[in-house]
This record gives sequence, structure tokens and C-alpha cells, in this order.
Amino acid sequence: MKQLTLISLLFCIYTTSLISKETVFPLKDQLKTDKLIIDQSQTDQLSFTDYPLNTVADTPAINEETDRGMNAPSLRVYLPSPEKATGRMVIVLPGGGYSGLAVFHEGYDWAAYFLNKGIAIGVLKYRMPQGDHKTPFADVKATFDLVKLNAAEWKINPEDIGIMGSSAGGHLASTFTTHADVEDKPAFQILLYPVITMDESFTHYGSRKNLLGENPSQELVDRFSNEKRVDEFTPPAFIIFAADDNVVPPLNGLKFTDALIDNNVPVTFMLYPTGGHGFGNRNSFLYYEQFMKELDKWLEEL
Repeated sequence: MKQLTLISLLFCIYTTSLISKETVFPLKDQLKTDKLIIDQSQTDQLSFTDYPLNTVADTPAINEETDRGMNAPSLRVYLPSPEKATGRMVIVLPGGGYSGLAVFHEGYDWAAYFLNKGIAIGVLKYRMPQGDHKTPFADVKATFDLVKLNAAEWKINPEDIGIMGSSAGGHLASTFTTHADVEDKPAFQILLYPVITMDESFTHYGSRKNLLGENPSQELVDRFSNEKRVDEFTPPAFIIFAADDNVVPPLNGLKFTDALIDNNVPVTFMLYPTGGHGFGNRNSFLYYEQFMKELDKWLEEL
């Protein structure tokens, strides 16, 4: 893989640095003073509001929807305290192979981490595609529209809304960052062991089948192989994989990183030797502390 070299047996970090955009809010100064909250048991004690999305005509009540996002797309919003708020927000897309949603360790359990940094967080329960690739994308677009509509009330800077996705949620996140119109693109992207490609040689087959159907055309495969969609307008990225991931090959992240570098997009790529797939925000992950410190630093320097 050109331009990428493993620099350590412990882990590999590849970072490119470009001049970061200015923002309305003094993010870096505020973020540096915060300490990391790692007790995820706090998640259940945090205040949130669930907002249904307008992408379906009839939305079941949140507590009556049992198909894990199949029928009732909604956004769970956590807002930081006013004295901590930086104006930044991240929209989080849990994974699940486009067949379900791991809403806790890849979704809600991130709330304490971001709120402690003064960053608002919205966890999206998007609909499963069942072969219709337009469905989850529409939910992401509706989510960003909803946040921007409420930006003033929620004290959000509409120019500083990022996206985060894990596994198939990482594919959906990278799809939005590479397919959306320039004015709709997120400010940044955080991708945990993401599915990036639909190329059958190194995709996750279940995600590909659920998103594109059993026998997609080559045009459709190429369109949703997001390493081929990167351009100079793609937002900065933080990407992490474990080398022993036998569900989503790390080559997904390497190919995407290579494309970002080729287009002069700032990227940090981290590859740890072990951890498998789906570690999310679990401190049982052997390299959890290193991971959190690198994410801290990356967020500070955006």
C-alpha cells in the first residue's frame, strides 16, 4: 500500500496535517481543559431527547418499535451543559451489518465522552435498507437537516457538525461524507473499523447484500465503494482498526486513507495489532486508553 508504512509493532498511526479551518467557537482551548470520563455507567443517568425523523409517514412510538431501527428512524440528542458547550456536535451511526443496530457500545455509550468535552451528540437509529440503498442515506440527510434547523436553540455551530460510524455505520458515515452535496457534508468524520468498499474481495458480505441486494450491478458496487468517491471536499478523518479484525478487513481503512492522502485531506489512521471487530467504546479493548488519548488529541486539533 503506497504511502503507508507500519511504524511500530504495537500500533501504527499515520497522520497528515493541513491548516485547520477556523470556527466561530474557541474549541481547542475548551477541549484541552477537560478530563476523560471513562465510566460508561453514567450513560443511563444522562438526559436526552428522542426526535422522530420525517422520512416515514407513520412513525411508531419509540417504546413500541421493536425492529431495531427498521421502521422508526429517530435521533437521540444529548446536549452538554451550557458552561461546557463548544458549539460542536457529532452524529453517531451504530453498526450492525445493515441488519440491526448496536446502539449501546457503538452509540449511547459515547455520550459521556463527548458531553465531557462540551460536544453535543446525536445517536441516529436509522432504518435498515433491505436492499434499498436510499433508505439509510435519507435518514442521515434528514438528521443533519433536523440539527441545523434546531442549531440556534441547541447552541450548535452548523458549520461544526461531524459524523461518526462503526462497521456498517462507518460505511453509512463515509457514504454521506463522499456522496452528499458539498454544502451538506459533515465537518469531520470518525470511523471505527468501517466497511468502506462494496468490492467483494474485501467488503463485509452481509453489509453489501443488505445494502445493495444479492446481485448488484457493477455500477452500484463502484458507486458505494467509497474509497473511489473521495475528493478534495471530503472532510478530515480519524480511522481506527485492529489488525486481527476478521469481519471487516483493515484494507477497507487503508484504501480509504490512501484516497484521502491522494486528495490532500487530513487523516489519522490507527492500526492496533489485536482487538478484533466491534470493540466500540468498551474499556475491555486492550488499547482503549491509547485510542482515547489519540481521539482526544485529534478532536483538539481539528
